Amino acid sequence: MSKLANWDTALELFREEYRVPLLPPELAAYLAVSIELTTPVLLVLGLAARPVALVLLGMTAVIEVFVYPQAWPTHIQWAAMLLVLLSRGAGDWSVDRWLWTRFGR
Repeated sequence: MSKLANWDTALELFREEYRVPLLPPELAAYLAVSIELTTPVLLVLGLAARPVALVLLGMTAVIEVFVYPQAWPTHIQWAAMLLVLLSRGAGDWSVDRWLWTRFGR
């Protein structure tokens, strides 16, 4: 939300501090903000939990490798939680489970 509050500052962060290779700073900023705003909602609902966890795991890897390599203890925690979701799914009280039982087999 802080990136949306001041978009110019967010773009400056992507130009000067984050410097993600292979992506223009504007595109990287739009992608990051889109992922940061949509994926938590989907995870809370348990909707598309495995694909969302995979997207967040990829984003975590990019941040670890290219942006903040010294923050590996935090990134390992994020990766561990995301790997659990990736392997087990969202659980019994999720929209994924409801959809699967309603329309699955």
